[in-house]
Amino acid sequence: MFTGLVQSLGNLRLLTEDRLEILCSCSGSELILTDLSIGDSVAVDGACLTVEQILPQGFIATVSPETLDRTTIGQKDRTSTYVNLETSLRVGGKIGGHFVTGHIDGIGRLVSAKATATSWELRFAAPLSLTEQWSSYLSRYLVSKGSISVNGVSLTIADCDPGGNWFTVAVIPHTYAQTNLSQIQTDGWVNLEADILGKYVEKLLLPQHDRSREREIITPDFLAANGY
Repeated sequence: MFTGLVQSLGNLRLLTEDRLEILCSCSGSELILTDLSIGDSVAVDGACLTVEQILPQGFIATVSPETLDRTTIGQKDRTSTYVNLETSLRVGGKIGGHFVTGHIDGIGRLVSAKATATSWELRFAAPLSLTEQWSSYLSRYLVSKGSISVNGVSLTIADCDPGGNWFTVAVIPHTYAQTNLSQIQTDGWVNLEADILGKYVEKLLLPQHDRSREREIITPDFLAANGY
């Protein structure tokens, strides 16, 4: 479990198709490396990875085929030089963002980035080649003023369309400067994780929703065919 508050930036290098080297040499890297142990969880651009080997200034992790399919890790469209890093939440720790599981739902595309007097306004939508993924795993969880994780950064959705085809967030200057959001170019890809609370609510309501649908399709012909 994570909170979406990035602790440091790191450099990611693909050793093989599914094996990664993450080097921590930026400001705040001590927050990642201190007490880091084999088996620990670290969010890398929002994706929860398990530390398999510890290096003097980083660690090595392996990613599953599912992670490769759902995230920007290993994708040629990952345009950022650095990755956002956060260690897992400790019992009793502060939850300054929102509950982030590190299980990425899908990939988004930066449509535009606009500087305002107080923040950066970023708009995201589905990459043209991944619209089905966006529709299946993301769009229904996009709620105005709801939470979303973008490359592991906890953000609030400022606006979105009713169909969930796009959303915008306002990023304060501190977060923009201290994370790799400032490095994403237009059409660059990012990892997205919707709020887990919405997923649980949907799951709890789904059986009732299904029963109501069954009642809607009952017709006189159906009743006659079943002896009524």
